[in-house]
Amino acid sequence: MSLLITGSIATDHLMTFPGKFADSLVAEKLDKISVSFLASDLEVRRGGVAANIAFSLAKLGERPILVGAVGEDFAEYHSWLDRHGVDCSSVHYSETQHTARFTCTTDTEMNQIASFYPGAMGEAREIELKPIVDRVGEPAFVLIGANDPDAMLRHTDECRQRGYRFVADPSQQLAFAGGDLIRPLIEGADILISNEYEAELITSKTGWSADEVLAKVGTWVTTLGKDGVRVQTRDGDLLEVGVVDGVTPVEPTGVGDAFRGGLLAALSRGLGWERAAQLGCTVAAYVVETVGTQEYDATRDEILTRLGGTYGADAEKEIRAALGA
Repeated sequence: MSLLITGSIATDHLMTFPGKFADSLVAEKLDKISVSFLASDLEVRRGGVAANIAFSLAKLGERPILVGAVGEDFAEYHSWLDRHGVDCSSVHYSETQHTARFTCTTDTEMNQIASFYPGAMGEAREIELKPIVDRVGEPAFVLIGANDPDAMLRHTDECRQRGYRFVADPSQQLAFAGGDLIRPLIEGADILISNEYEAELITSKTGWSADEVLAKVGTWVTTLGKDGVRVQTRDGDLLEVGVVDGVTPVEPTGVGDAFRGGLLAALSRGLGWERAAQLGCTVAAYVVETVGTQEYDATRDEILTRLGGTYGADAEKEIRAALGA
């Protein structure tokens, strides 16, 4: 079965500020903020949530289907993803807009200030999923990541109408979205993924309690940063998995995307939640130790060996068998 990964495709401009943002912010004047941070370096990298997740899946031997909209400047990026095993045949090319761009500055506490230019992403609303499914086969999951809001709504509605299992992953769009947008994006999802802060946004903006959210989705996966991940089901099951041992954080951009790639690779191969979370945490470790969301060069064998070092030989053996590694 196929894995359709929808969402943003972008170029990341990543900068580092050798200090703390908090030292330059005055709490009682945040309504009149005007600050400039002198960055010590600049890295231009490939990014976008859908492309990052697809890249991580391909690293694990999957052939994910990337679904999103880009500009004519995407040609080199297209070649990169294709060489690494991502199917880009369903990517929509805009004739007038540039590929989206993410600009982010990270301080010494791993806090981030970022902005996002959508560009061609606005045309993702023109993409229908059924012709893609007709080409690649029934999807194990359709992940609906942060994207043009109308595209997210269209993909979600189509999944519900056609019976495609979908993963609701609104992430960055939660900050600006109201409850009227968030509610239809998550209702009926097989899986909802968020981090802790996003989980609070979901409940506060929808007006639903955590239990009410769980009643509307099958499973809620919440990433907890250095504390790992929590998996809750509507049946009341609770699982917590810690992070990989010996991680030295360098730059956090794209860590959540890598986790999602590992999680979906395991779930699509029939593994349970514990193994899926362990694989997700292991892939995420490589990204947080690297500047750039797709710059880690670990092989699948290296990833699984490292997984075994933290989660044990049985976990490594089971995941290797499922992935055919």
